[in-house]
Amino acid sequence: MVQKLPEPLIDLYNTYIHGGMTRREFVDATKKFAVGGLTVAAIMEGLMPNYALGEVVPKNDARLKTEYVTVPSPEGNTNIKVYLVRPASASATTKLPAVLVVHENRGLNPHIEDVARRFGLAGFMAAAPDGLTSVGGYPGDDDRGGQLFGTVNRAKMTEDMVAAAAWVKGRPDSNGKLGITGFCFGGGIANTLAYRMGADVAAIAPFYGQPAPAAEVPKIKAAVLVHHGATDTGLVNSWPTYEAALKANNVTYEGYIYPGAGHGFNNDASAQRYNEAASKLAMDRTIAWFNKYLK
Repeated sequence: MVQKLPEPLIDLYNTYIHGGMTRREFVDATKKFAVGGLTVAAIMEGLMPNYALGEVVPKNDARLKTEYVTVPSPEGNTNIKVYLVRPASASATTKLPAVLVVHENRGLNPHIEDVARRFGLAGFMAAAPDGLTSVGGYPGDDDRGGQLFGTVNRAKMTEDMVAAAAWVKGRPDSNGKLGITGFCFGGGIANTLAYRMGADVAAIAPFYGQPAPAAEVPKIKAAVLVHHGATDTGLVNSWPTYEAALKANNVTYEGYIYPGAGHGFNNDASAQRYNEAASKLAMDRTIAWFNKYLK
């Protein structure tokens, strides 16, 4: 059983990973919580992701075919690395629905690869691009990944994601229907690609992502499924405006606020932020959404 840390500590961690303070400032801020036998080292260990703990589908799962490929991105930062996952049972002529899985602001870490494999087991062809490709790719460490993320041209990173989405949708083993999901930064990208790519996107399921600007919502043709944690107040407060714009433009949508869940609630490698009940329900809803609109 993981010892639950005080909520203000988790809020500090969320501020830190979103660039609101330096690592030194974060460490210094945690010191006041190091009481009653709880050390700074224990706090840091408890807050950092444990990818072995969060693994659901092993990387060598025989039910899947996985590979890393390089996808051209002429308008982006560079040709982009993509982790591609397909069901092993799919024949050479099987046409699979495509799902783009977009990472948080740390790059293509083991958790996001694991999420892509979960979609593969659900019968989708999942592609997870690495927005850090132009700076050497995910470095194997989330702290360093977050630092590198801040150095990448953000507009061109979006173009990298557009290129990856178009590539997986256009593969000969795709059925031509594209879904996009993502987490934090990736959730915002799901919303962005929905209006950038219009009718080329059939469905999206952003997790705690920045909404599309109201002025861009008329361009959205995808079915939209939104997930937020109830304590993630900034994004929760943004939902009514986004919902109103979706409704006004006759976009098919559903939106859910998960009680007791915060930002990052789906990340089971991050024990302090993970909310099992919310994560399971949100992922079940996402799989059902993509089954409905992509298959």
